Amino acid sequence: METKVLLPTKDNIKLVGEALRNGNIAALPTETVYGLAANALNGSAVKAVFEAKGRPMDNPLIVHISDFEQIEKFKLARKIPEKALRLAEKFWPGPLTVIVPKGEGVPDEVSAGLDTVAIRFPSHIVTQAVITAAECPLAAPSANTSGRPSPTAALHVLHDMNGKIPYIIDGGCCEVGVESTVVTVAKEQPVLLRPGGITLEQLIGVIGEVAVADAVLNKMQEGQKAESPGMKYKHYAPKANLVLIKSTLDKYIDYVNSRKSSDVGALCYDEDVPGLEVAAFPFGSRNDYVQQANRLFDSLRKIDETDLKLIYGRCPDTNGAAMAVYNRLIRAAGFEVIELA
Repeated sequence: METKVLLPTKDNIKLVGEALRNGNIAALPTETVYGLAANALNGSAVKAVFEAKGRPMDNPLIVHISDFEQIEKFKLARKIPEKALRLAEKFWPGPLTVIVPKGEGVPDEVSAGLDTVAIRFPSHIVTQAVITAAECPLAAPSANTSGRPSPTAALHVLHDMNGKIPYIIDGGCCEVGVESTVVTVAKEQPVLLRPGGITLEQLIGVIGEVAVADAVLNKMQEGQKAESPGMKYKHYAPKANLVLIKSTLDKYIDYVNSRKSSDVGALCYDEDVPGLEVAAFPFGSRNDYVQQANRLFDSLRKIDETDLKLIYGRCPDTNGAAMAVYNRLIRAAGFEVIELA
């Protein structure tokens, strides 16, 4: 299969929209990361997404809409809880996914057999235009090989998906850089299942108390079923083994430099680079969590362009926007953390 990279012209958006409506798949830019999209109402098309990614079928997908009315039109939700409406009014379109009771229009391939569905109204104008052209909601995980760093540029998608999908629309680099925040309001107690560009504090400001799922900051328990994308044991990982270091700056630099070799690198803050004696891959300023989220996956992919075998990464904070960065890095490292006293 030839994979065509297309600019987001009116004709190309129409072309891809028609292809998606008719059961094909394609990669699209969003404000978070690039998504690999299929007609969310077509179970066979959705299966093709799992196959292209090598993604386990027990990992649910997010349904993307371009108009709130599509939820009722396509029977995506059995009901829309009042807290979901409040969140949508505040944060849609935007990088927030809300989980609600599943409607009869959603095939099991999308929800991984759960009785809930994840819905998002993206703010990226190209994504909105393609959904509108497709005349159907689109189910889309990140457009990367399953388990690898998510793509924030069309070139990242081409690297992983070349020859596997017919179309990639190049909409430039993604603004947010990590996947959407996921919160479930399917039960009385809202729960944050995946942190992202919308913070826990922002959610609480709109709907009050929001619990944080244990799997956000810790490994999922054996046999536990994922309620949201991104909850599995290992995601976002570079080819090199990533180990996180929780320590002060001085101790981090001393530890890494004491283990320097041609096989060792560092995933670090911008300010750390001058002190390091190994190949350094900075992903943002120490206290700029929005910048860290924006640059994280690009830095992980730059590591994959090398022959490095071991990467020592800085362990970020877990407050505010930093929670999203921590969530991705702890999974990329397979929960391997060294704490230096």
